Amino acid sequence: MAHTETIKKQRKAFLETVNEYTHLRLIMLFGTTFLFAVLLFPGLFMTSPQYQIGDVAKKDIKSPKDFLIEDKEATQSKREETARSTLTIYDFDDTLASKLDERVTQAFQHMRALPEGVKGRAPAKSIPLTRTLRHDLIWKEKQTFEDMLGVQVSKGAYKILEKESFSESISQEIGRLLRTVFQNGIEGNKQLLLQQQHKGIMVRTLSSKEEVQVNNLQKFYSVDEAKIAIKNTGRALLKKFDYTLRNVVIDIAQRLIQPNLTLNKGETEERGNKAVASVKPVLTQIKQGEMLLREGEKVSQLHMVKLQALKSQMRRGHLFTISVGFMLLATAFFVISFTTNFKTDGCPSLKNKDLFFLCIILVILFLLSEVSVYLVKGIARNIPYSIATSSAFYAIPVAAAAMTVCLFMGMQVALPFTLATAFVTAFLFENRFDMFLFFLLSGIMGAYWVRNCTERGILIKAGLKVGLVNVLVVTALHMFRGSGLELNLLGHWVFSLLGGVSSGILATGFAPVVEITFAYTTDIKLLELANPECPVLRKLMLEAPGTYHHSVTVGSLGEAAAVTIGANPLLAKVSGYYHDIGKIKKPLYFIENQVTRENRHDRLAPSMSSLILTSHIRDGVEMAKHHKLGKAIVDIIQQHHGTSLITYFYEKAKKLKGEEAVNVEHFRYPGPKPQTKEAGLVLLADAVEAASRTLENPTPARIKGLVQRIINNVFLDGQLDACELTLKDLNQIAESFNKILNGIYHHRIEYPNGRAKMDGAPEKVNGNSSRRQTKSLHERPRRDKKQGENYLKRLGSP
Repeated sequence: MAHTETIKKQRKAFLETVNEYTHLRLIMLFGTTFLFAVLLFPGLFMTSPQYQIGDVAKKDIKSPKDFLIEDKEATQSKREETARSTLTIYDFDDTLASKLDERVTQAFQHMRALPEGVKGRAPAKSIPLTRTLRHDLIWKEKQTFEDMLGVQVSKGAYKILEKESFSESISQEIGRLLRTVFQNGIEGNKQLLLQQQHKGIMVRTLSSKEEVQVNNLQKFYSVDEAKIAIKNTGRALLKKFDYTLRNVVIDIAQRLIQPNLTLNKGETEERGNKAVASVKPVLTQIKQGEMLLREGEKVSQLHMVKLQALKSQMRRGHLFTISVGFMLLATAFFVISFTTNFKTDGCPSLKNKDLFFLCIILVILFLLSEVSVYLVKGIARNIPYSIATSSAFYAIPVAAAAMTVCLFMGMQVALPFTLATAFVTAFLFENRFDMFLFFLLSGIMGAYWVRNCTERGILIKAGLKVGLVNVLVVTALHMFRGSGLELNLLGHWVFSLLGGVSSGILATGFAPVVEITFAYTTDIKLLELANPECPVLRKLMLEAPGTYHHSVTVGSLGEAAAVTIGANPLLAKVSGYYHDIGKIKKPLYFIENQVTRENRHDRLAPSMSSLILTSHIRDGVEMAKHHKLGKAIVDIIQQHHGTSLITYFYEKAKKLKGEEAVNVEHFRYPGPKPQTKEAGLVLLADAVEAASRTLENPTPARIKGLVQRIINNVFLDGQLDACELTLKDLNQIAESFNKILNGIYHHRIEYPNGRAKMDGAPEKVNGNSSRRQTKSLHERPRRDKKQGENYLKRLGSP
């Protein structure tokens, strides 16, 4: 029951930790994007003084950015000019003449058909009409004839038509006269039409919807002009008719005249409105840094126009929308980048401290870049010589961030971080892709050249190399824009080289600050810690010499194995040096430091001995933190025994108290298990080095068997579950350990005078080669194999 409650409490604590972990990351994400928005859009929190016309300016007001202001008078004038120049639309009904011709033809056909009989009035069999009846019938149909024709016909004209029996030739000539004038176009209000003479009109044919611009408006007829044209044309064309009939034909044609060219007022207004709406405002550019209003100057109308335009550009609602959009875009970029880069197999896991470090570096870089942009623009305005502002932008040391991150966290983290820096920094340059590409390539190469940094001078050399790469990149970008060898290119080269060198200098300055602030351990720091004159190592050598020599061997084993599996060999070596520094407090309770045969554990209870052995972990962590050895070494000190069992004292306790009375958890190291490859290497090297001392005759075969047995035991005990060591890695580690141990325990030749020949062929003594194993410098005498096994058990190794 108690065990179940313990599991529940542990699960609850774990969930609370995860929630706090997630919340903290969300806070860092939001805080970082919010800071970017504040730095990018400072107008969100800064207010400018409000002025009216006639007020005196209290201070200078300069434009914080390039923007455009609208010249409303010029814009209105341009719109009015556009409205005046829009062509008036006239609809041309090209089918009207044919329609009238058809009406005339049908009317005359109707009248010619009357003498043949009237349907509905005559009997089934037609009866010929008398002249009187025919005359009466024609005059009764006069109204019908006029309705079909569409015009009134005088009695005299009707008599003449009756006399001519409504001849088909008459209707044909009427249609002919109509076509001669309608094809030209007839406008009902020609005076209004002629007002468009200066620009012309747009004539739209209704049947085909084709539009033609017409500038000669005199060719169109008015109604009166059309009637005169018909009269003149009729006199010329109707010579075969007598005078009276000719006048009747002309009169009917004139009466049928109506406009077929009409103003489309609705379409004209709609097109005019569209044309006016398409007119772009007349804008005047205001450059960044331009003086909008000087201190002590009276505010004029022009000043107000500029200030209002600036206020419109920088209004908070507009800026808020833009900044929120930027934050969402940046958040999406960071989340996707983090997920795709650090949430997949084989990628390094980042803790909250690591993410906080990345956020701080990113914000510092962004702030530094923004300040550099303002400085560059300010300096460029005051330099008398013509220097392109874009050239000075290449001097911004963006690569310093990538170099710093790679120095502490490696290339796998530095590459996506470089992409993030190029992404956010490009916003300072109006999202220019060429600047994004420049910063990205510069950062990648900076990170690449410091990936194996072991001394601070490498940072300066890397900065110089980055500068040379910058020169190549800006040259390529310059040529890509279509520019040749110009004076500006020389400025690009100078500033890009300066940007690379300054990146190396900044990274050199950042490194010790980051080491102290975030407790990171770099290879440079590890090299300093590897010095035997380091206070902790010197104290270990003087007060616990056996442990010191054991640690040196563990460091050598770990370094060689790290090289073979691609881990950090320097971290593995230095961690091996310091993994047992906790034994300094009680050195004589550890067998390698006991110079006499007396063992202090013989007078102690097994549980007390177990506490003393495990305490060297806690003591080592405290000493490492006190001497600021770095978190990486502290973690390995804490993990180098994992949760393994102190077998010797556990078995001794079971013999004294019985198995049921002994809690096995009291005889385990506190852990945790190794979390990194380097920690796993130190654990294995520690166990193998201690066990190798038990071999009486350490031949290569025995050493190989021992190493394999120790690694198998550690693996089966589950101590390597969290450190990402594969079976292939374990095989390579075993081979590396075999090589090192064979070098330590190789055979020597013993001479009669006690001196061993250091090189050359072995000499024979009494005709035989005398071989004897030479003891290691840090191996104390052992009487037999049983004593060696007890030595291993007291160390607590598997």
